[in-house]
Amino acid sequence: MYLYVMLPKKLQAKLDLRSAANALRKLGSSHHLEESGENVDFSSNDYLGYSKNQTIFFRASEILEEQNLQENGATGSRLLSGNHKLYRQAEDFIAQIHQVEASLIFNSGYDANVGFFSSVPQRGDVILYDEFIHASIRDGIQMSNAKAYKFKHNDLEDLESKLSLRAQSRSAGESAEFEIYMVTESVFSMDGDSPNLQAMADLSKKHGTNFIVDEAHALGVFNYGLVHQLGLQDRVFAILVTFGKALGCHGAAILGSNQIKSYLVNFARSLIYTTGLPPHSVATILASYEHMEHEAKMPQSDIIRLDATIQFFREVVKNKNLQAYFISSDSAIQCAIIPGNDTVKRISLQLKKAGFDVKAILSPTISAGQERLRFCLHSYNSQNEILNVLELLSKSLKGFSAD
Repeated sequence: MYLYVMLPKKLQAKLDLRSAANALRKLGSSHHLEESGENVDFSSNDYLGYSKNQTIFFRASEILEEQNLQENGATGSRLLSGNHKLYRQAEDFIAQIHQVEASLIFNSGYDANVGFFSSVPQRGDVILYDEFIHASIRDGIQMSNAKAYKFKHNDLEDLESKLSLRAQSRSAGESAEFEIYMVTESVFSMDGDSPNLQAMADLSKKHGTNFIVDEAHALGVFNYGLVHQLGLQDRVFAILVTFGKALGCHGAAILGSNQIKSYLVNFARSLIYTTGLPPHSVATILASYEHMEHEAKMPQSDIIRLDATIQFFREVVKNKNLQAYFISSDSAIQCAIIPGNDTVKRISLQLKKAGFDVKAILSPTISAGQERLRFCLHSYNSQNEILNVLELLSKSLKGFSAD
């Protein structure tokens, strides 16, 4: 028998509340769906199938051989012994691809956002952020000494009203030294929708703010991201890209000027006080970028196939009269709002039993009443798979309506 220390009562009470609301999170197995050959992937962030791409896998090994790197770990933080030579090669290539001055690799998107927002905005500065911004940005903001205010989701009028209030504060005698940081995502992970980045860049210029865009779910789906696609690199203060989604590997980077890179190296605690990524991880990042660059020149690339898949999914949603449930999205994330943890979990289970892995997103991850099924689309999803899963969804929804 194992001896263990009991969980404090107030912590157990919080778990009990989650369980009573049918919202208790549990860890599942990672690859059991594909290995079983029974379930179709509509849940992973592997939008382009790069996580299993053999070309990328073997190219990463070639890069390690070319650099004579036969090491399993980084051996220390990047500021001590862990800044192996692949970091420089990968960061230079990433900056070149995104047409920015510099890039700085972090161990994860969470580390990058926490490191950036906990160190860059200073006491007296102001952060304006979209109300649906990712948890990693929120956590970074909470660790900063800046004032933070949310604006309504993708609402330019609300954003401008708050920017105007900041301008009035300056005019009324507040220190003119404070900076304003305006933060959004190019594709929101829980809705799959996008803001008007061009209009936000215009507002940023008008009000003299520092514009920051998280491109986690846009990189690879929209080529090198929506900022690059719209040619806004010179109008954005900092861009976050992550590699654990469409690029199929691990890590993240902050893109921007040489000055912001130098600042983060000196003050971002999530970079300074952690062991660096091992050489193989950085080699895989570089191999994934090389593959994406090569694919961008091909007439039938994974990105083109993904776009066709997204368009087909939206057409089927329309043909089956399911638009009322789905949030409008041009991205690989398509969400059907089905209120209630119990209801959405039951439908998700029905789809899973039929062979389709579609995850239910529950409150409190999102607001109560906004529970949903999140369909993550991939370049390898077939039209028959889409037709079948949406037919099953339609029947399930009719069944619950009848109940």
